[in-house]
Amino acid sequence: MEVYERRDGENGELVLRGDGRHLEIISNGVFLMDTRAGESERLLVRAPLERLARPADVLIGGLGVGFTLAEALRSPYARSVTVIEREPAVIGWHETHLRPFSGGALSDPRVRVERADLAAWLRTSTAAFDAVCLDIDNGPDWTVTEGNAALYGPEGLALLAGRLRPGGVLAVWSAGAAPVFEALLRERFAEVAAHAVPVPRGEPDVVYLASARPA
Repeated sequence: MEVYERRDGENGELVLRGDGRHLEIISNGVFLMDTRAGESERLLVRAPLERLARPADVLIGGLGVGFTLAEALRSPYARSVTVIEREPAVIGWHETHLRPFSGGALSDPRVRVERADLAAWLRTSTAAFDAVCLDIDNGPDWTVTEGNAALYGPEGLALLAGRLRPGGVLAVWSAGAAPVFEALLRERFAEVAAHAVPVPRGEPDVVYLASARPA
């Protein structure tokens, strides 16, 4: 693997490296994401938009390698997309190394990118969305920072639900089943489903969908 860039991030060192075909992002020596597959990341936004089946304003928590954002813009239902990403290096790489994977999506007039911590942003924002898609960790049981853990508990789910319009859909990505988190979703939301997505190695990724109650 060739190292393309090293940057100081909000939570330590970020490294972008690749093998000439695919790229990986490493945080403090721990693998975060790569460009090799992406089916579950695409499902994260495709599934809620297909469930809504109407023009929708979308919030994406975590820009990553851009699979989710690019998929949102391919949907006939995405009216606007707001992306919250706290790492300036990740945002910058979408103008260079990662641009092929997000398809230049940051230049789309429907897209607005805000550099912010998602939990802090949720506490201060009053914006409302039809779909909220969360992919800032490896799942509810494996968070990138300790502070993110609260997003998957009762307080965090209240914040996320508070940003949904009536009948809106919350989608959460996880690198594996998270039964405790799923139980919390079922306590708060009207309808919950878990979609398993097979991966080449290890247990399947899981995309959780939770629908808010209609008005």
